[in-house]
Order: sequence, then C-alpha cells, then structure tokens
Amino acid sequence: MAPDSSICYGFMPARLPGPDIPIPGVHLPRDHSPRYHRRMPRSKIVNSFSEAVSDIPNGASIMIGGFGGAGGQPTRLMLALRDHGANNLTIIGNVAGISMTTGYGWPDGIDPIDQGIFFTSGQATKIVCSFPVPGTTRPLSEIEKAWQEGRAEVDIVPQGTLIERIRAAGAGIPAFYTPTGIGTVVAEGKESREFGGRKYLLEHALPGDFAFIRAEKADTHGNLQYVGTTRAFGPAMATAARITIAEVDEIVEPGGIDPERVGTLGAYVDRIVKREPGDPYP
Repeated sequence: MAPDSSICYGFMPARLPGPDIPIPGVHLPRDHSPRYHRRMPRSKIVNSFSEAVSDIPNGASIMIGGFGGAGGQPTRLMLALRDHGANNLTIIGNVAGISMTTGYGWPDGIDPIDQGIFFTSGQATKIVCSFPVPGTTRPLSEIEKAWQEGRAEVDIVPQGTLIERIRAAGAGIPAFYTPTGIGTVVAEGKESREFGGRKYLLEHALPGDFAFIRAEKADTHGNLQYVGTTRAFGPAMATAARITIAEVDEIVEPGGIDPERVGTLGAYVDRIVKREPGDPYP
C-alpha cells in the first residue's frame, strides 16, 4: 500500500540518542547530541521567522541547507538569526562565503546573502563546510577575512565526507571509514585502518543543534516537498539536528502533498515558517 501524506509518519526517527541515552564507547558533547524523540507540538506552524529562531542560544551549531548560491538556501531564517543576535555560533553547510563575494547564483538587483553574514556580524566563530571561499582571491570573503584575522576557525571537509557525516548522525551511526583524504592534509590527526589492501580514514558523525532548511511545500504535519537544489543537504540535515526549522513557500493541509513527493517526513520537522508571497529573495 502506498504511503499516505495525510498522516504524520510516526515511526521512531533514527537520530542519535540524546544525552540521557549513552552510546557505549562514544562521548558526544551534551549540547550537540540530537534528541531521539520528543513530544509532538500542537502546531508546527510558527508565525514569523524571528519567532522561529528566538530560542537559539549562544554557542549553538546551525546546519544550513542548500547547495550553492541562492539555490535552496533558507535565506529568511538566516537573516532572522543574524537579527536575533546569538553569538559564538558554529555554522555547518556545503558552500559558504561565495555569493556575497562573486554574486554567484543570485539575480540582478538583489544583494547576495550567504553564511558570511554571521562572520560580518561577529556572531560565528567556526564553520564546517566544503567550499568556504571562491576560486578568486579578490575580494576576500568575510569568512576568509575572519580566519586570517584569527576570529574564526574554518574546518574544510570533502563534500562527500561532509554529507555522509551528517547522514550518519541522522542514522545513529557514530563513525565510519572512507578512503577520501588518505595521503592529504585531511588525514592529519585521524585514525586510519586498512581494509582489503586499501587505507581508510575514520570520520565521525556530525550532528547539529538546529537545522535551517528550505522547501517548496509543507503540510501541517511537517512533511516536506522539495524542488531543485532545496533538496541538497536539507533532507540529511533534518534528520541530524535536534531542532529542524523549515522555510517554505506554501503550507497545505494533510493530503496536499503527493506521497511520492515527500522528501522529508514530518517526524523530523519541528517548526514551519511560510514566506510572504512575492518575497524578492530566491
């Protein structure tokens, strides 16, 4: 029987256990241990972006979905977090610091926004990403400026390893081996083992406190439908964070999303915020 989008898919998410459910031999920082389950709120719909991020504390880790440029980026949530003012943040994402420098992927007439806004404001002290800077060195991105000035740490992770670390966190896998990075600076300080005559690096799961993801449509249960690059990183991040906040264009009643188009189950989504019609940001 085909799944029915009119229900909230209620099986137990495979997120890493919370701090009260220890994993033998694995010690995750309390603030970065995703919850295994939680009480269902009466409504997941939040009236404003500022309200959706209002409880984000100093020191939180924020996963930001999207691939590159404006594509799939939860821009309104990012701006709300900047205005909220939480600091000492760790940002986790794929591409960062490219759009504001190059305009990559942004339409004419709109000032580009990327994760660099949190380094311009001094709110972020670390970023974990695959592409923190553009291919050109002029001008420097805000992230590279912060790194050069000693105000921020930049942890560069190969793209495939990054998404697998996030996926592993959501699947309850504390670590895994990959050949990516062997013989490079990526391998420095990491455990390695040989399997079948080939060396592999041990990489650890990468959970987050909050995930900001962009989707085309949500139903009131939190089931999400993606389009284009909104699908990049978002589905994995939704499973790996303690709190997932979705920025969407449309909210529909249960049954309003084709079950075959559900890209993230409502069990993983905590808050939904609808963008205003005609919002100029992509």
